[in-house]
Amino acid sequence: MAGTEEALSAAEDRVRSTALPDWVAVVVTFLTSGAVLVMEIAGLRLIAPYVGVTLQTNTAVIGFALAAIAVGAWMGGALADRTDPRRLIAPLMVAGGALVVAVLPLVRFAGALLTGADAGSVLLLAAVAVVVPAALLSAVPPMVVKLQLASLAETGSVVGRLSGIGTLGGIAATFLTGFLLVAVFPTSGILVGTGVVTVLVGVAVGVLLRRRAGGGVGRVPPALLLLAVAGTLLAAVAPSRCEAETAYHCARVVADPERETGRVLMLDTLRHSYVDLADPTYLEFEYVRAIAAVTDAMAPEGEPLSALHLGGGGATVPRYLAAVRPGTSSLVLEVDPGVVEMDREQLGLVESELLQVEVTDARVGLAQEPPGQRDLVVGDAFGGLSVPWQLTTVEALELVDRALTDDGVYVANLIDHPPMAFVRAELATLRAVFPHVALLATDAVLAGEDGGNVVAVASQQPLPLDAIGAALRDHDLTWQVAAGEELTEFIGDAEVLTDDHAPVDQLLTPYAAPGS
Repeated sequence: MAGTEEALSAAEDRVRSTALPDWVAVVVTFLTSGAVLVMEIAGLRLIAPYVGVTLQTNTAVIGFALAAIAVGAWMGGALADRTDPRRLIAPLMVAGGALVVAVLPLVRFAGALLTGADAGSVLLLAAVAVVVPAALLSAVPPMVVKLQLASLAETGSVVGRLSGIGTLGGIAATFLTGFLLVAVFPTSGILVGTGVVTVLVGVAVGVLLRRRAGGGVGRVPPALLLLAVAGTLLAAVAPSRCEAETAYHCARVVADPERETGRVLMLDTLRHSYVDLADPTYLEFEYVRAIAAVTDAMAPEGEPLSALHLGGGGATVPRYLAAVRPGTSSLVLEVDPGVVEMDREQLGLVESELLQVEVTDARVGLAQEPPGQRDLVVGDAFGGLSVPWQLTTVEALELVDRALTDDGVYVANLIDHPPMAFVRAELATLRAVFPHVALLATDAVLAGEDGGNVVAVASQQPLPLDAIGAALRDHDLTWQVAAGEELTEFIGDAEVLTDDHAPVDQLLTPYAAPGS
């Protein structure tokens, strides 16, 4: 027995001699785990300019990140049992950090070929953005655990401590990235910074291991260092669609080559707003003209209104109302402060007592609205290709109804394509709150042959349908007004959306079918 105990003690001493210093093990585990979470958050913003921000893009990035963590941890543990982890930790950190940098040009070059919200493009870009570097970095913590295990008696404490440290690294990276880094740095800067720090720490760990053990332990192949340098250089020249990265979007303002004073606000993949800097009554987009037609028909010409706008974009409708109905009071609820800044600096938005902008989520702003004050509520908030789900439900529409006067009108921009499941569900939801609902759309949309933007109108009082139809024609639109039995037939058996169940992204068909 004594001989056995002495042998075990000697074995434990040998293991301890190969272990990393505790503080180094903590730093390596914390950093590699945190870097993966930085990639997950930044990866979503990286692919958004090409495939938009939808539930599917969020799901793809999170799913691939989790898959990469699982595969990396599994393979890292298996390799740690087959070879000396001290030979692999530094190279894996350098390779993972180098690829964190390299995904930036890879996604930007690939994004030019994979633009669109179809599932294939979303999945491919999400995979490019996170899988390989996340897997490499996730292989490091199991190797650190293997080095730190001196005896079976310490397995629980060592594994638990390092697992906790890795989780804390992920938590810290999540909050730091979401609350601070995204607000201060562009996505490119976040990824390059994270990758470079990981590479440098990997090199330092390699130097430490070589000094402690000698031989080939801790050696980092020069090719990996060249990869880090090459990735950084490519990141500097990779094409970017962003003029500015806001808190939510890749945004830019594009001049209209056919209209000297025309400007288009691009958010990710969408032409979000059109503003004529010289003429606020010029309305380029058809759906905006349809909304304007409703506002023209709901009150005598020139009469000022009290309006609440859910979603700001380029503030096209508030400017229109200010021009055609002097004295109109508009409050714009816009969640993205970067969009508001672009409105002010590049799209000529001038705020006043009559045109105010509040940076807040529209649902939160609705809940704070005093009851019965608004003649008009305009819904034009979009997250990617869809209306944010929290603005589509019965509960949200009840807040809209509460904000309106007794004869106030709600008008909302929606988008869908056949079979129009989302639009039909939203119309059914509107009918659950408002007794009078109409849909403004083309004949092809009403016949189920086409899709795109449509405009829903709702009120507690009968709508001026004939006046709205005439106003549509005045705005050079061939759209029709569907109400009553025609609308009932269009809605069919669509479900009513609630806060408990509003699968907006699943109902939405973002693009027309090929050949349609």
